[in-house]
Amino acid sequence: MPSPSGPDALNLADSARTAPKFASIGSPYFGIMLAVMAVVLILSNIGASKGVAIGPIITDGGFFLFPLAYILGDVISEVYGFKVARKAIFTTFALSVFASVCYWIIIALPGFDDEFGTSKQAALEGALGPVPQIVLASLLAFLAGQTINSWILVKMKARTGEKSLWARIMGSSVAGEFVDTLIFCSIAASVIGITDFGMFVNYVVVGFVYKTLVEFLFVPVTSLVIGWIKKREPSYGVPTSAVTNAA
Repeated sequence: MPSPSGPDALNLADSARTAPKFASIGSPYFGIMLAVMAVVLILSNIGASKGVAIGPIITDGGFFLFPLAYILGDVISEVYGFKVARKAIFTTFALSVFASVCYWIIIALPGFDDEFGTSKQAALEGALGPVPQIVLASLLAFLAGQTINSWILVKMKARTGEKSLWARIMGSSVAGEFVDTLIFCSIAASVIGITDFGMFVNYVVVGFVYKTLVEFLFVPVTSLVIGWIKKREPSYGVPTSAVTNAA
């Protein structure tokens, strides 16, 4: 079959230059980020069972951890594409559900009936008992928020190529974090003790502003990490990986 020539060859060359670049899974970097992402989400689910009041600000005990999962999601989406990011989201959810099942089993197992045993059981039930509802809230919120975040970032990359990384991170974060925060707070509010509408609005607004602000502040760090991984991924920029991972 003859190779394209003339205008067709120029069009193919232009398409190759403007097509978004991605890497295929094969190096250890993706596995490390996936593991950290799962641990962060599991720890966030435990921390979120505690309501936290810092002056007039109402939040939960996982507030300082959860934005890290979104930062990792940005890195995975930018480097590996939407298809791989979606796999990371579902894998993280599956591990979080597994952790929740383990909590149920630990609480249900018969313990010692002395004073220490009963106090330990009460502490476990208080700390891990609400987690299943937190996991449900996190499951639905993270699924929706991360999917929107990843989809927008990859779609923006299709338009801008390697340029304007900061705009992709910030634009996708605003949409993803808002959806995530609204869904999570709507389901988890009653578990952590939020009982009236004013407290709920405070919880949603503070959560959204905080998470988005953290992501914005970490844009330089996120960009450096993305650049570092891109340079070390042998398959980054290979046309076949772009087609496979961006699907």
